[in-house]
Amino acid sequence: MPAHPSRKPAAFALLVLTLIWSSNWIVMKLAMLDSGPFNFSALRYAGGTAVLFLLLRLQGERLTPPPLGPTLLIGLTQTAGFTVLAQWALVHGGAGKTALLAYTMPFWTVLLARAWLRERLRPRQVASLVLAAVGLFLILQPWNARVDLTSALMAIGGGMSWAVSTVAAKRLFAQQGDALSPLRLTAWQMLFGTFFLVLLAGFVPERAVTWTPGFIAALTFNVVLASGLAWTLWLLVVQRLPAGVAGLSSLAVPLMGVLLAWALLGERPNAAEGAGIVLLALALLLLLRTSATALAAAAPQSGAEAVRRP
Repeated sequence: MPAHPSRKPAAFALLVLTLIWSSNWIVMKLAMLDSGPFNFSALRYAGGTAVLFLLLRLQGERLTPPPLGPTLLIGLTQTAGFTVLAQWALVHGGAGKTALLAYTMPFWTVLLARAWLRERLRPRQVASLVLAAVGLFLILQPWNARVDLTSALMAIGGGMSWAVSTVAAKRLFAQQGDALSPLRLTAWQMLFGTFFLVLLAGFVPERAVTWTPGFIAALTFNVVLASGLAWTLWLLVVQRLPAGVAGLSSLAVPLMGVLLAWALLGERPNAAEGAGIVLLALALLLLLRTSATALAAAAPQSGAEAVRRP
């Protein structure tokens, strides 16, 4: 019936991701009470990698690694680069604001997808980009001397790193087709990225982990849901949706993160930040409407092509 039935699981995956990752910014902020960022990141992804390879084994998938070069690039930018920069930014910045700045990823994704994958930008997508850019400018507040620019730039750098991995994964899926599953790519890229994180945790001095019940709960949430399951769902989204749509749609995560940080941690946005959040929400709604219109327009054409095929 639909022209792209494989996009339904991707849309559901995007919803689940929003719930997991938006709440995880609160969880990670609380975990920093009992651990430094590098130790927590190494523990989180070591456990997540083990879970993913166990899933590969249970599902009977091949354990052979994907092409080494692209997988290593994705591991260093997605698992290592994004995690280190975002986690470090959380030490000094608020959970909601760090989430928003890390999710500048969609802007870099759209630009890289245009240059690298030749994905066409529609006028409404451009308009949503402009709205979102203004919103993020209001949230960043470069005129405000009290804003921690170091934390902010780390979070934005994490978004740039994530964008590189998103476009690299999209290109790798296009080259490999059905021969490469999101689960197998996630497991191997996470293994490579985790190796770097463990090295970093061993060489960068920071305080020892305090194994409180709260920290163990936060680590478990990150290992099972935010690392193992969520990154697999993300690569499913990248595989089945246009890179620009996948990136911009994920703006729902930091918007929910801000609301949760406000409700649970008392991180109340000021007037400029509030205006920026509203603009980001409008940009997301515009993008989702554009995506739905494009898919509806593509459905009759794809059906006609199917009829003409022998």
